[in-house]
Amino acid sequence: MSFSSDTKNELCRKKPQRPCCEKAECYGMLLFGRFFNRAKISLTTESTAAARRTAQFTAQLTGAIVSSRTVLRRASHPASVVSVDDEGDRMRVLNFFGQTGKEVTLRLNRANLEDECCWSAFLRGAFLSCGTVLNPTKDYRLEFVIPHMHLCKDMLALLRELSMTLQPGTSQRRGSYVVYIKGSDRVSDLLTFLGAPNASMKVMQMKMLREVRNRINRQTNFETANLDKTASAAARQIYALQKLLDCGAGFGALPEELRNLAKLRYENPELSLRELGEKLQPPLSRSGVNHRLQRIGELAEKICRSYHAE
Repeated sequence: MSFSSDTKNELCRKKPQRPCCEKAECYGMLLFGRFFNRAKISLTTESTAAARRTAQFTAQLTGAIVSSRTVLRRASHPASVVSVDDEGDRMRVLNFFGQTGKEVTLRLNRANLEDECCWSAFLRGAFLSCGTVLNPTKDYRLEFVIPHMHLCKDMLALLRELSMTLQPGTSQRRGSYVVYIKGSDRVSDLLTFLGAPNASMKVMQMKMLREVRNRINRQTNFETANLDKTASAAARQIYALQKLLDCGAGFGALPEELRNLAKLRYENPELSLRELGEKLQPPLSRSGVNHRLQRIGELAEKICRSYHAE
C-alpha cells in the first residue's frame, strides 16, 4: 500500500468535530470529484475507505440514495465509483450544499464552511477526493488534482488564507489543474491540519533521517579527503627518504634533530602528523612535525644530488 493510501486511510478514521464539519468534509469530497452537477454526481477513487466515507456522509446528510461500484481504472488497479444516479436525489444533494445545478462554472460555495474548524474538514474531503502525497523517501510533495479551472483558483486562494505558510503552486497535467505544496515542513504542516498526524510524523522522521545521512556523508567525505591528503604527503616523504637510503647517504646524513623523525616516518607511513609528534621525545606539535618533514625532504634532495655529483 502506498504512502498516499495510508494517509487517506488515516484521514478516514478521523471523526468530524461537529455536524458543520461533517457537512464541509462531504462537500469537499463531492465538489472535487469529476462531476458535481444536475446531470451527474460522481467520484472515482482508488481509496476504498474514501469511497465508503463519501457514500456514508452523502446518504446521512442529504437522504439521497448513493450507489458504489468497483471498476478497473487501470490494469490490475481497481477503483471505486460513488454516484448519485437519480436526478431527484442529485437535486437534493446540490440544494443541500446551496447549488442549483445550473451553474455555468463550478465554484466553491463558502457558505458551507461555517466556521474555521470547517476549513480543515473541507480540505480533508478535497484531499480524499482528488489529493495525493508522495512517499517522503522520494520527495516532499502534496497535490490536489482538480478537474475544473475555477475550482483550482478557489483552492489556491483558500490555501493561501490559512495561517500556515504553504506557498502553494499550480500546474496543468493531462487536462487537469494541479495545486501542489512542496517542502517537508509545509507538507507536514498541512497533513497535520487535515488530521493525519501519523503521516505528518513520517514526513518529519524522513527529513531528520536524510539530514543525519547528509551530515555523515559530508563528514565521511571530509575525512576521506584528509586521508587522501595525508597519504599523498606521506608517500612523498617516504619517497624522499628512500632516495636518501638508495643513494648511500642514509639517515646519518641528516642533522641530529631530524634523524629520529625521519626514521619514525619511514617505519610508520600510515601515521598522521599528530601521531608522529606524539611518538617523539619530547613530543612535537603537528605544525612542528610538518615543518621538520619539509626540511627533511629538502635536505634529502640536496644530499642525494651531492652524492650523485661525486
